[in-house]
Amino acid sequence: MLRKTLLAIAIASALVACGKSAKAPENAGASASASATAAKDQPKVTLQMSAEDTLTITSDALASGPVITGSIQPERRADLRAEVGAIVIQVLKENGETVKKGDVLLRLDDTSIRDSLTSAEEATRAAEQSLAQAQRMYERQKTLLASGMVSTTALEDAEVRRNNAQSDLAAARSRSVAARQQLTRTLVRAPFDGIVSERKVSNGDTAQVGKELIKVIDPSSMRFEGTVSADKVGVVKVGQPVLFRVNGYGEQPFNGKVKRVDPAANAITRQVEVLVEFADNNRPGVAGLYAEGRVEAQSANSLMIPPSALVQAGDSNYVWRVNNGTLAKVPLTIGTRDERSGRWQVLSGLKAGDMVVRVPASGFKDGQKVVLSTPKAVASASTQTSGK
Repeated sequence: MLRKTLLAIAIASALVACGKSAKAPENAGASASASATAAKDQPKVTLQMSAEDTLTITSDALASGPVITGSIQPERRADLRAEVGAIVIQVLKENGETVKKGDVLLRLDDTSIRDSLTSAEEATRAAEQSLAQAQRMYERQKTLLASGMVSTTALEDAEVRRNNAQSDLAAARSRSVAARQQLTRTLVRAPFDGIVSERKVSNGDTAQVGKELIKVIDPSSMRFEGTVSADKVGVVKVGQPVLFRVNGYGEQPFNGKVKRVDPAANAITRQVEVLVEFADNNRPGVAGLYAEGRVEAQSANSLMIPPSALVQAGDSNYVWRVNNGTLAKVPLTIGTRDERSGRWQVLSGLKAGDMVVRVPASGFKDGQKVVLSTPKAVASASTQTSGK
């Protein structure tokens, strides 16, 4: 009897255990389904933004015109060459050194020229003495002719000798002046205030007539010597502003204005040279640097957006627009870039008055809720938090 009772208890316990294990998967499935539903129904995180985090799209003047490329060159530049054949005995200035007008830049050997000058001066003195003697002879013959003691022929001969002596003296003086000028040319001087841009010779070099010796430029006379495509030159006028950048000066802008437009295009490149003078004292001090910019020939109103608000992803561009408390990703078509302000022209995607995020974050979601708080409300909330 006891054995039957124990057997019945064991069978009942086994049946209870099997029932619990059969219900466990059902409970697990229900729990997973509830978690997924809760995650789906969970709202997106609401963004808190202040007025400084957004900006309103407005229309502004956009300058446009033909592109101009070229280099920075000095208007005052001197390529000093040898005017006499001689040996270079001393170079006094190096590249980059400042010079004043009249400063000696280099010296040439003047030994032979000094000898020529001495000879010319001695010949001049001899010619002066010959002329004086011929003049005395002429005066004496004229007196004797008046007394009837000499013939007219003798007076004419004396006059011829005097005239020849005058010619010899003039020639001797000319040779003396030429020798003195040659002597001064052995000292190469700066023609104006500036800096030495290139030294072509060294001590001991032989300088033939016409050989390049040294170059001097005036850095205060820098200008932009550029070219414009011939099909765009029709809109370029003297006095128009030009905004350009110079290689080596990063993103620093330079302002200028058109000074002259050449009347003829280059026969090979079909480019027209345009000279641009700097509009202020902000100018590079190095000549020969490449420069590129735009002639602001026209101006029109257009929607503009700063580069900080623009997100570029490959070839596409978009912004995050805030409308009725909701964040929206808006694709944009952009045009030209305003060189003065750095802003981009908006061709499509936005309209005037739209509000966009000034500096978007990478975690933004399309359709995300946004709460804009004023600075006063933010300060009040901060005060209450600190009070607690």
